[in-house]
Amino acid sequence: MMTSNNYIDKNGKKALFTKKDMTKMALNEGALGMEFSWNYERQMHLAFCMMIDPYLEKIYKNDPVGYRLALTRHVEFFNITPQLAPFVGGIAVSMEEAIAKKEMEPESVSNIKTALMGPLSGIGDSIFLGCIRIIALGIGLSFALDGNILGPILYWLIYNIPAFGLRIFGAQKGYELGFSYLDKIQKSGLMNKLMEAAGVLSMIVIGAMSSGMVYTTLGLEIGSGESVQTLQELLDGIMPGIVALGVTWLYYWLLKKRVSPMVLIVCTVIIGIVGAYFGIFVS
Repeated sequence: MMTSNNYIDKNGKKALFTKKDMTKMALNEGALGMEFSWNYERQMHLAFCMMIDPYLEKIYKNDPVGYRLALTRHVEFFNITPQLAPFVGGIAVSMEEAIAKKEMEPESVSNIKTALMGPLSGIGDSIFLGCIRIIALGIGLSFALDGNILGPILYWLIYNIPAFGLRIFGAQKGYELGFSYLDKIQKSGLMNKLMEAAGVLSMIVIGAMSSGMVYTTLGLEIGSGESVQTLQELLDGIMPGIVALGVTWLYYWLLKKRVSPMVLIVCTVIIGIVGAYFGIFVS
């Protein structure tokens, strides 16, 4: 339940943050700068942490160790359609409140973030990049080609009004969802099942990303004449995508061994060039 500016559950308990706080979060420098600190290792992690940091400071104001651990949790890998990041931020803030009260395991917030990234990005990218942006460009360009100043103005308005509306609505609803239902879910035991499902979904997302985003094609040939096969075809016959999956796990293992991501990127470029030159890899 929510009054004009406050969240109140069925037991009359008042939330730590208000609707106004969530609106500020949706419009702060972290929320609006999701792409600005993007890097190959953890993508939007710093911006997400910056977005919720003022709320973590308030939640852990008397617990510096808890605050440090919360910051560490939220500089983990994060990537999503930027307009939907405040929704995940709202849920994360409500979960951190429960974690600070020892009502929830710290790992649960990381699992929920990981589980939400893939599905929400699929929806968000389709809506904003595949639909609204195209419509806005079509309308804006039709005016701009006639020299009408309304062209860029209409493009800006058509794209940004729904984008900012979703940011604010998402942050408020994310926090309300977490505040109103997390405690109930935790007490009913549904949280454990939800965490298990989130873990399975996370593995599916990682598997899909490995298959769709890791491009490694082996060009080595086995056999001769009409029976010749590439090593890639042979391995795909055992399990499609096994090479991409193997490469993903190799990099995961190297990262756990604290090998620098920059070293891995440079080595990948060198191995790719040398491998392509000798025909080990093909495009």
